[in-house]
Amino acid sequence: MKILHLSTHDINGGAARAAYRLHKGLQHIGLDSQMLVQEKSSNDKTVIAPKIRLFQGIAKTKLTFETLPLKFYKNKTKSTFFSQWLPDRVVPQIAQINPDIINLHWISGAFMQIESIAKLKQPLVWTLHDMWVFTGGCHVARDCQRYTQSCGACPQLNSNRERDLSRWVHNRKVKALSNLNLTLIAPSNWIAECAKSSSLFKNSRIEVIPHGLNTQKYRPIPQNIAREILNLPQEKKLILFGALEATSDKNKGFHLLQPALQKLSQSGWKDNTEIVIFGASQPENPPELGFKTHYLGHLYDDTSLAAVYSAADVMLVPSLQESFGQTASESLACGTPVVAFNATGLKDIIDHQQCGYLAKPYDIDDFAQGIIWVLENTQRHEKLSFYAREKAQREFTLELQAKRYSQIFTQIISETKQSKSSNSSFFLSSALSASLRFK
Repeated sequence: MKILHLSTHDINGGAARAAYRLHKGLQHIGLDSQMLVQEKSSNDKTVIAPKIRLFQGIAKTKLTFETLPLKFYKNKTKSTFFSQWLPDRVVPQIAQINPDIINLHWISGAFMQIESIAKLKQPLVWTLHDMWVFTGGCHVARDCQRYTQSCGACPQLNSNRERDLSRWVHNRKVKALSNLNLTLIAPSNWIAECAKSSSLFKNSRIEVIPHGLNTQKYRPIPQNIAREILNLPQEKKLILFGALEATSDKNKGFHLLQPALQKLSQSGWKDNTEIVIFGASQPENPPELGFKTHYLGHLYDDTSLAAVYSAADVMLVPSLQESFGQTASESLACGTPVVAFNATGLKDIIDHQQCGYLAKPYDIDDFAQGIIWVLENTQRHEKLSFYAREKAQREFTLELQAKRYSQIFTQIISETKQSKSSNSSFFLSSALSASLRFK
């Protein structure tokens, strides 16, 4: 079985990292897996990307042209929106590789035109890294349910017109995807239900398989050693979160996290607690969080990330919507409890008061209380850490994810062959009957 993954990036960004992990997991269980990407950051020989500088330059230029339709929407929100209208060279590249099955991942960013998907001859699986697959262009729909119909009058475009850019993108998806042999794989029950409610995929096969990670790399490191490596204080309670793109991405929840931390600071925790932020360097004008804050900058390797998670006493993920939430599963694998809101994909990762705390959506006071609940009792914290690691090993290993995908791939390929065989037999029988009638 020859598997090909299509992804805009290989390891740059959360969706790309999830796709690449699956790719390596499938290889680990002995399968032939390759990735075809627009932009390659790894040195992996099984990841295929444009080698000619001209094509590399074209790929970067395409991203500029991709955003041109948005120029007509001067008052659009800052959220990510892709219409994928530019032609590409993906289909000829796939023909050269000739896989048995194709697994699409996050293909926005001008990597692949929507219409190109209809040209693929192989059976298709599409992993839902966000909501773009079934919307008219947005990646996070928030409270909007218009994808259950046909989009139009898009709130993220700040549009009042039914026949706007989102309707155009949605209609193109209907035309391109309606007759394909396509199975969706959702990393959480929440995004699976969203896809089932969409007009595009209400009658499609949708499976739920959580994202996996290497639990041998993401594993607990003794906290004192992790803190020594990172030059963090030994005697303090450490609260961890990733850089939340406070100004550019409201979905990450910084507008809720900041007041929750300020409330915590005013509740008697300021002297013995500090904050650790990874994923960004200290800005010129850092936000006021109520605590002394350590900025660790960008961390790209798994070993450094495992050390950061292990150094912390609690991980915070205040997102409004997550298809899954890999920072949460990574944290659990390192034995660090997670506080998040009881909503969307994070509900599948965190068992409330077992390996973390799920606050009422989107209650700032309860989120702050959840942090206190995790930190205040040492014996309870030890149990939370134990169950966090146990859950990650039970549900989120790469091997388990790869085996689940492999079973679906095998089944789809087998069903496709049977269908082709039945069609061939039907046409042969019809041709034979016609021939006999004319004798």
